[in-house]
Amino acid sequence: MVELPIVQKTESKSARVRKPEWLRVKLPIGEDYKRVRRLVDEYKLHTICQSGNCPNMGECWGAGTATFMILGNVCTRSCSFCAVKTGRPPEYDTDEPRRVAEAIMLMEVKHAVITSVNRDELKDRGAEIWHQTIKLTKELSPSTTIETLIPDTKANWNALIRMISAGQEVVSHNMETVERLYRLVRPQAKYARSLEQIKRTKEHGKRTKSGFMVGLGETKDEVLHILDDLRYHDCDVVTIGQYLQPTKMHLGVAEFIHPDIFSYYHEEGVKRGFDFVESGPLVRSSYHAERHL
Repeated sequence: MVELPIVQKTESKSARVRKPEWLRVKLPIGEDYKRVRRLVDEYKLHTICQSGNCPNMGECWGAGTATFMILGNVCTRSCSFCAVKTGRPPEYDTDEPRRVAEAIMLMEVKHAVITSVNRDELKDRGAEIWHQTIKLTKELSPSTTIETLIPDTKANWNALIRMISAGQEVVSHNMETVERLYRLVRPQAKYARSLEQIKRTKEHGKRTKSGFMVGLGETKDEVLHILDDLRYHDCDVVTIGQYLQPTKMHLGVAEFIHPDIFSYYHEEGVKRGFDFVESGPLVRSSYHAERHL
């Protein structure tokens, strides 16, 4: 039997708990970081790196990569873990696909990651903007591989097909948490529906990927159960990372999970037959995404 270290638990949602040493990151610096920041600002683009308060922004931008967020920066969902603004989004920008594609070309990235907010108010869930963004990126940067982290289409399978049919190599859709915590963490999503979306994506010939957070109060058995569910629904790649509370208004951290437990989850994922498992305290959906190909 594997002996795992005790996790560091928080006292309450409002308690200020010092982050463990393994969660400390360097501040963003360097010329490459400044160059990416300049391009993002110049082309008036949104990135999940900024909107999601990602702890790896300095590392990724310093390496010349970024995860672009299309369809604006206001989400129609109100997930309790997410730092992206929620509300009624403004009209989407039809010129955005061109700007994203040109920025990726100028950055000369080998592997680009593109995600979006949820646009539940749109009949096609934003699928056409998705399609045009990938298509134009491929035209301007034919050697660049692309991963798309797509939202829940709410069982609009025609929209799903349009989103994933423009030539991207990897299609990701995050589960975010275990089944028991869905109503708390993703109140407008459904666990079974997200799994079905992953399975349908695989049926259309795409390399599939998903990610979820730990430290929200889940048990180890529940983590193993979601790994089983993902493999059953033909998910190829999985990422597991520590949840970090973005603001006091968001869901509190229940536990800081020890790196040894992340190693245990990695081993369990490998045993289940995932092609690639990324598991660690600072892992996020697009962290080291180029490795997943």
